[in-house]
Amino acid sequence: MARTMTGTVVSNSMDKTVTVAVDRVKMHRIYQKRYTATSTFLAHDGDEACNKGDRVVIEETRPLSKRKRWQVKSIVEKAQLA
Repeated sequence: MARTMTGTVVSNSMDKTVTVAVDRVKMHRIYQKRYTATSTFLAHDGDEACNKGDRVVIEETRPLSKRKRWQVKSIVEKAQLA
């Protein structure tokens, strides 16, 4: 079973690749305060359907390039056009 994560597309300037930012809430080990940690992943988007601001589900896959190990599984919510 492949791991999946939900995140926001922050860049789609590359060919067939998007950058997805995944936020998670962590607890500080001393002060017991919650804070948000953000990680970015490169994901394969073969049909180039994702735009900046879209919420997407990515799943782990075999290495596709040096840094790309994720693939866009589905688009949860399209970005609102301003």
